[in-house]
Amino acid sequence: MTRPEHAPASHPEIASRRIGVLIANLGTPDATDYWSMRRYLNEFLSDRRVIDYPAWKWQPLLQTIILTKRPFTSGANYRTIWNEEADESPLMTITKEQVAALRDRARALWGDRVMVDYCMRYGNPSTPDVVSRMVEAGCDRILFFPLYPQYAGATMATANDQFFRALMAQKWQPASRTVPPYFDRPDYIAALAASVQRALAGRRPKKLIASYHGMPKRYLMEGDPYHCQCHKTSRLLRERLGWDEGAIDTTFQSVFGTEEWLRPYTVEHVAELAKRGVTEIAVISPAFSADCIETLEEIQGEIREAFEHAGGREFTYIPCLNAEPDHIEVLTAIIRENLAGWV
Repeated sequence: MTRPEHAPASHPEIASRRIGVLIANLGTPDATDYWSMRRYLNEFLSDRRVIDYPAWKWQPLLQTIILTKRPFTSGANYRTIWNEEADESPLMTITKEQVAALRDRARALWGDRVMVDYCMRYGNPSTPDVVSRMVEAGCDRILFFPLYPQYAGATMATANDQFFRALMAQKWQPASRTVPPYFDRPDYIAALAASVQRALAGRRPKKLIASYHGMPKRYLMEGDPYHCQCHKTSRLLRERLGWDEGAIDTTFQSVFGTEEWLRPYTVEHVAELAKRGVTEIAVISPAFSADCIETLEEIQGEIREAFEHAGGREFTYIPCLNAEPDHIEVLTAIIRENLAGWV
């Protein structure tokens, strides 16, 4: 902390100027008990980017029925994957590993000039808290980086919304940039392909399923580009692997509510494949930058069981890119490009 040059002795000290890189992910409950789950689910399911029904129609249903029952089932699901040693969700553990690696890369490239931190859209550490911490540390410019390869209103846009709301609360507001989606970057596709090759170790399943988080089909019709970006990622991955057309199927998981979502639904599709005699498949989740409840519990639990119950014999889950060195290099390259002119 220093006083500006030529400032009187009464002038408050200010932190030395720095640049902030703020990594953002979806979020995680603080614990698996009923009230921790309810707080997390209430914040998540009250987001109008996620559920866009009118509040007068949605909130009574959410508060009186959904949040009475769902915290119990969601808490039970989280307990099956919980990192007991660290007392946190795998998403939190992996995010910390990613950020630690990115801090090392930033330190090697820029010394102390760049501060790397992370926040969650829902839960803790919250976006407003971390933005305030960065400003107090002297960050007068912040690069906000939601870890979503494909753009969707319910993921990247709502993370950006929360970041902008956090900026509104700052007396001395830093300049800001947001990172665009990176679903078709050659280095990202190469990292995905390498993860497939590592997991399969030379084997070739009869079908590779690229399972993306779902969203209502209505959002696509209203202009959200997520569906198209997912399909392009799958196509580029197939081409990078050198596989024939039809080797990779694009599907969507985590359907919620009664309206139609993007199809085909992963859980139904894998069961149909097994019934048709495709008894050996692998599943990858290109929309997730870190393994989480949707991959560790839903894919390896519900979706695997649907496949095996329908007659499937060999099911391979390909982990997310997580903190793999090639993934960290991709994220570092994106940060370097988006800091151009600042460093």
